[in-house]
Amino acid sequence: MSTLVLELRQGDLMVVNGAPIRFRNRTRIELTAKARFLFGKQILPPEAADTPARRIYFALQTAYIGSEEERERGLEAARHLISEFQAATTSNLASAMLERALTAAEEDDCYTALKLARRVMRHEEAVLGIAPPNTRPAPEEMTA
Repeated sequence: MSTLVLELRQGDLMVVNGAPIRFRNRTRIELTAKARFLFGKQILPPEAADTPARRIYFALQTAYIGSEEERERGLEAARHLISEFQAATTSNLASAMLERALTAAEEDDCYTALKLARRVMRHEEAVLGIAPPNTRPAPEEMTA
């Protein structure tokens, strides 16, 4: 496996194999082994999962970076939420992207599933006229 180098800012959050890590200062890290991880704006906090597409993203996120037990529950939740979304949407493109996302997640390619779900979230935000979720902590939260 090749090495992945990431640069993270003060206050950034990273989840590696289910463990959340908050960075107190700007840092550069190297991942030298296979790991399930998300960082920064890729992480959707539970309280931000307040629309159908965001709930799907959160379920897929759990299926990717949660514990073994959480991953299975996340995948099951994603199946249910995607089915509901597809029944309610008039967008064939969003429906097809979610179908591809679910297939990717079931093949344990959750990173690809999350990328597709994020595209559906952006579509939903445009259609509903809502702002993207705020995933950066407020400055006063970073000094705690």
